[in-house]
Amino acid sequence: MDLYAVEEAMLQPGGRASVGCGIALEIPAGYEGQVRPRSGLAAKHGVTLVNAPGTIDPGYRGEIRVLMINLGREPYLVKPGERVAQLVIGAYAAPVWQWTETLDDSDRSEGGFGSTGA
Repeated sequence: MDLYAVEEAMLQPGGRASVGCGIALEIPAGYEGQVRPRSGLAAKHGVTLVNAPGTIDPGYRGEIRVLMINLGREPYLVKPGERVAQLVIGAYAAPVWQWTETLDDSDRSEGGFGSTGA
């Protein structure tokens, strides 16, 4: 679903702003909202989201706001009515955590934090 700005915000190069979308949701238990950037804004202007994806948990009831950043070279004016982000609602798994002193072995084990292990 597209999210639209309801307020104006000037994003200077390297600048960021919290932009209101004018809606609030009641997301059911077991689901979350993910706020994602729009590829067109990123490709054309270097404008994206600071925390992508942003998570909306089922307990949140306030206005959805998007945290935008301008990584481009020119100022960018966000205008009311402009599509600024996308919202995806999806189910999530809530694991039951168990403390342990050891973990099962795997092919990768501890090899290469930040790599594919190859």
